[in-house]
Amino acid sequence: MSDIFKEVDEDIRREQLHKLWDRFGPYILGVAVLIVLVTAGYRGWEYWQERQAQASGDRFATAIQLATAGKHDDAIAALQAIVKDGSGGYPVLAQFRIAGEKAAKGDDAGAVADFDAIAAGNAPAEIKNMARLRAAFLLVDTASFADLSARVGDLATTGNIWRHTAREILGLAAWRTGDYTTAQKFYSDLDADTDAPDEVHQRARLMLALIDAKLGVTPPADAASITPATPTPPDATPAPATP
Repeated sequence: MSDIFKEVDEDIRREQLHKLWDRFGPYILGVAVLIVLVTAGYRGWEYWQERQAQASGDRFATAIQLATAGKHDDAIAALQAIVKDGSGGYPVLAQFRIAGEKAAKGDDAGAVADFDAIAAGNAPAEIKNMARLRAAFLLVDTASFADLSARVGDLATTGNIWRHTAREILGLAAWRTGDYTTAQKFYSDLDADTDAPDEVHQRARLMLALIDAKLGVTPPADAASITPATPTPPDATPAPATP
């Protein structure tokens, strides 16, 4: 008797499942097909993006070869094309390189304008900060301390990854304008920063010796042979990101 009840129960379940499938089966199949189509489309888009990035990378490498060969105008033209229709991170890299090529040609004003445009654009924050430092570095011999401080003063704060370069720029600007006390502060901060590279410590100590001489502190015996140290600028072109 129990077997009969079991068979009846199974028949009822099969009938219920059949009714559910008749009602919802087409929707389930539609969702499954949609998932397959979306997945295939996304994979196709990824493949297309990768191919575009590879093509942009090849074009960028060709532009760099032109620049290395001294063909700055041709390099700039090739880089401008990448800015216009390049893929991935290469348009921003091309913008950096264009500014660097202009600086190499002696067009500091044009280079500063390009770096300022990058800093005002939609690039990641650290790329913008690098552009700000590059512009400030080009202006360190001509701009006022106030202008340079407005440009990169916030990057000179403790804990900022760009503080070493920013402090050197501001210290040199203060030195150039005769504000030796302010220059001393920036170079002292650099010398006291245990995370600063060795070459930064060396430049800071050279400048502190010069500043001591200007402030009337007895200089070392070889102070007369010390010349102002120029900070090392951040790389003109950030490293290409993996597409």
